[in-house]
Amino acid sequence: RSEERCKAAVAQLQEKGLSSKYYTLDIDDSSSITKLKDFVNDNYGGIDILVNNAGISNKVGTIGERATTTCGTNYFGTLNVCNTLFPLLNPHARVVNVSSMASQEAISKCSEEMRSKFKQPNITMDELTALIQQFIDAAQNDDHEKQGFFLKPYGMSKLGVTVMTFIQQRLLNSDPREDIIVNACCPGYVATDMTLHKGPKTITQGADTPVYLALLPPGTSSPKGDFVSERTIENWG
Repeated sequence: RSEERCKAAVAQLQEKGLSSKYYTLDIDDSSSITKLKDFVNDNYGGIDILVNNAGISNKVGTIGERATTTCGTNYFGTLNVCNTLFPLLNPHARVVNVSSMASQEAISKCSEEMRSKFKQPNITMDELTALIQQFIDAAQNDDHEKQGFFLKPYGMSKLGVTVMTFIQQRLLNSDPREDIIVNACCPGYVATDMTLHKGPKTITQGADTPVYLALLPPGTSSPKGDFVSERTIENWG
């Protein structure tokens, strides 16, 4: 989101002999996403790798406010990016949705009835979105646990990202563009601003699984539409 930080990142990459460009993006701003799509389409014509890593963990305000902002960015923002940019994916493109093991905790601690809704084999994106919105609405009155949802907004937002991924791959399997793969992953507990630098992993270590998924070779059959941690497919939920 910050042009200043973008320029600093490019400068660091140039010091390593890499040629890179930046384009600022705020996934909470639909017009920002559309501008990025137009920029990529006009200059490159398509996308080979898309890593959806933007996310927040809001711990300020009421539970309703935290549910609204956290799911607004992590779920709705990511979904908006995907809906806008997926038409530009080239054949053999790789998409990585950075989720979290918090999604595992969230699905395991939902009520049995709610868990079954999220784990429907043929759940649609509209149905998933309605469930995430139901969680946000219930949280406004601190009623979300009574309705069967997990208590933490971050976990619920990442639950949404993981299930979103399963749905996206199912849809892409019938796409005329060949061999497009989307996976969700947990990078691990990484020392970043979001974790207050408490994570045991370095950023480089945290990038290992996302980069592995972004560079899956042509014709890969697995992982494909999976939830992955430490380069290993997790039995999610």
